[in-house]
Amino acid sequence: MLKDMHDEIDRLAFEAYGWEDLGTRIVGRPGATLPSSLKSEDQEAAEEELLARLVALNVERQAEEAKGHVRWLRPDYQIPKLGAKAPKPAEDEQADLDIAVPIAASAGRPKWPTTGDDQIRLIRDMLGKAPAPAAPEDVASAFDGRNTANRKARVARVLSLLASLGAAREGDGKYFVVR
Repeated sequence: MLKDMHDEIDRLAFEAYGWEDLGTRIVGRPGATLPSSLKSEDQEAAEEELLARLVALNVERQAEEAKGHVRWLRPDYQIPKLGAKAPKPAEDEQADLDIAVPIAASAGRPKWPTTGDDQIRLIRDMLGKAPAPAAPEDVASAFDGRNTANRKARVARVLSLLASLGAAREGDGKYFVVR
């Protein structure tokens, strides 16, 4: 039973990173500490690819953090202790309370999407780029135009939906994405 739970956690981790192609080739197979002679060539290749992707992801995250975009794993704990040490967002990012939205010089804030699918997608993308957990009213105010009660309510519903689906996490009324 423990092995099945471990394999399920591994599958979910691969899925969270969008690396299901590697998960199917590694999960449930002999561990990485075994000699290569006990593994298939496909498993060896998948493990090498996994290592390459993790190194590339680490380089990408370092570059993001240098620009001030920190993806906190435990924001409620880390930000009070480490937030002052984190680099500030780059000048080409617009900060609005807890959420930073990258903007083009002439584009201004993003327009509020008209379809539900686009609203969900854009809000999730914005959360993924936020340097800290964001409250629903902060996310709603990041869009161009009037910040109406309807928009605030819709943003709150989308954030709640994302949290219930596991695409975001909620803590103290603020939402964040863990990657």
